Amino acid sequence: MLTPIKVKQRRAAALLVILAVALLAGCQPPAETSGALLNRGIGPEPETLDPQLARTLQAQHVLRDLFEGLTTYSAAGELVAGAALGWEISDDGLTYVFSLRPEALWSNGEPVTAADFVAGFRRLVDPATAAFYAETLAPVQNAAEIVAGRAPPDSLGVEATGRLELTVRLARPTPYFLSLLANPATCPVNTASQAEHGDQFTKPGNLVSNGAYRLVSWELGSVITLARNPHYWNDAATSIDTVRHHVTEEPSAELYRYRAGELDVTSTVPSEAFSQLRAERPAELRVAPSLGVYYYGYNLNHAALGDSPALREALSLAIDRDTLVEKVIARGEQPAWSIVPPGVDNYAPPRLAYAQMSLAERQEQARRLYAEAGYGPDNPLTIELRYNTSETHQRIALAIQSMWREVLGFEATLINEEFRVLIANMRAKKITQIFRTNWTGDYNDAYTFLSIFESSNPSNMFAYTSAEYDSLLDRAANQTDMGRRRLFLEEAERLLLAEHPVIPIYYYVSKHLVSPRLRGWQDNVLDYHYSHHLSIEPAR
Repeated sequence: MLTPIKVKQRRAAALLVILAVALLAGCQPPAETSGALLNRGIGPEPETLDPQLARTLQAQHVLRDLFEGLTTYSAAGELVAGAALGWEISDDGLTYVFSLRPEALWSNGEPVTAADFVAGFRRLVDPATAAFYAETLAPVQNAAEIVAGRAPPDSLGVEATGRLELTVRLARPTPYFLSLLANPATCPVNTASQAEHGDQFTKPGNLVSNGAYRLVSWELGSVITLARNPHYWNDAATSIDTVRHHVTEEPSAELYRYRAGELDVTSTVPSEAFSQLRAERPAELRVAPSLGVYYYGYNLNHAALGDSPALREALSLAIDRDTLVEKVIARGEQPAWSIVPPGVDNYAPPRLAYAQMSLAERQEQARRLYAEAGYGPDNPLTIELRYNTSETHQRIALAIQSMWREVLGFEATLINEEFRVLIANMRAKKITQIFRTNWTGDYNDAYTFLSIFESSNPSNMFAYTSAEYDSLLDRAANQTDMGRRRLFLEEAERLLLAEHPVIPIYYYVSKHLVSPRLRGWQDNVLDYHYSHHLSIEPAR
């Protein structure tokens, strides 16, 4: 578990797991490689490998292999030093001075400098970049003004005060600031490569990275191949020589490939096979608590949804979450009654007001609110529910469609879209009505779950706006007293739950099949598993 780091001076050394591997590999397109090979299932295809533009978990999994921020995480999920050797924090918590590792190099052998981090930070907040995670740097001086287009990117409170010294000035104390810097969005930019290749700088052959691996190839719809970066500052602690991130839209297809020995680890486990796998492969099935929540989002630009809180609540009330997690998903998940999942540091999530009601009581209230919103047998609701291609998402959508039919008497139209298409539609907020989405904590703090509902946040795909909610988060952000900060955050979530911009459905658990030969895997609430922490036991 992460805890806020509140010290004047702190030197941290990165913790890496040093392990050994022996499995021969090849690289595609045809390119001979030798040494240890790790085959990882990644699920749907990443939308980009641009660290400042990436937004999906799939992209971030690959980017954590390719890039390294000032901070990173150990195999156990603990925050440790990354490209920074250490840092000093001023007494008022507003100034951070980072000392970069002198041995840190780009994959082309050039040194990583403070100016490279300045370039990455400025690019992240530049409105021209349109970065999904621009709000990551919201605590930094002038970041909000820059993102809003009211100040130039070079006014951001970051400065290369030496070739290997980076100074960051915050607008307000931020207890979790160091954990933000492990997000791939805050990674440095090799400005020479970017200037040479323009928007093609992330393509294989062009991408220059500073992490444990470099990009070799990307076969769309198939596999992203990475090779060990010999210039990585801690390459001696890396065991895996080649990593292949395999794209597989369907969890069932991923399971088939794992059983065939084509994958060493899966991105998830299909619901329909979970019980069988628990019985047949208990040592390989890894299930652990995770900081994530699965929900259906409302596009409040849609008149029927935006104008009727009663309808939004009715749709939530009509869903039998217990049946969903026990019979439809059946992989250890828990029903969700809040936006922030359990297990977040220094936080007690409020719950939906009807969490303690019986199923019959919730269904009766759902019917009452549905009628109050103006709907019934003579005027059934017409609504679309979008989800991305996946057997699990389809099973959940079909089950919820059935629940709405039985409890409220209307037939939702289900629309299955490719993942990239769904993401684009959610972000555009034009044709979406109800849509499947989720949020997984980028760091262990309630703010990562609540900030996406702020009016100005690019991650707000719900068109939710509330001056009161924004004010509560702003007041929390300006608190140095952690107890008072927590009270403001909890009050903000209470308001959010009362206004129903989303339907919380279940809390995630991480679910993977991990080969018995894989070593170094440690379950953690962030579900981060860097390839350079892993190795494969030699075959006997």
